[in-house]
Amino acid sequence: MLPPLLGRPIRVEIRPSLGAHFAGASIPRRLILLDAGVFARRGEFERILIHELFHFAWVRLSNQQRRGWEEVLERELRRNITGELGWSAEWRKDKLTRADALRRTPRWRRYACESFCDTAAWLFAGLSTHDEFTLAPRMRRLRRQWFHREFSDAAPVAV
Repeated sequence: MLPPLLGRPIRVEIRPSLGAHFAGASIPRRLILLDAGVFARRGEFERILIHELFHFAWVRLSNQQRRGWEEVLERELRRNITGELGWSAEWRKDKLTRADALRRTPRWRRYACESFCDTAAWLFAGLSTHDEFTLAPRMRRLRRQWFHREFSDAAPVAV
């Protein structure tokens, strides 16, 4: 279940096609664009919309919260954990080096954001399985714990 969201309205527009992508977000314009193809598969609309909504949440996290999320990801990287909870994070994870995490390179920071958004989509979209959910169940539990610690059920998420 999606936690309450707090913030100015975000406009969502459905387009016949967004080319190679199913969605895109403009934080400054408070706009999410979705490809009409998101309706072709049960649960895809919810998964992708939640992913895009959490891009707005990511930019409103404190530095401490973002670093806490990065620590979860760094542990996975140190343990050579493969898989992710969405393709947008997985292809980025596959290109990372340990040096990216240590130096907090732009590549690392983009991966951290996408992983955060994919994890939120997995957690809140109500899908138990999806072909993009390739992260091992034990690692999913650690991510779920982080989200529950940072976003209590009663407190709204700033978007």
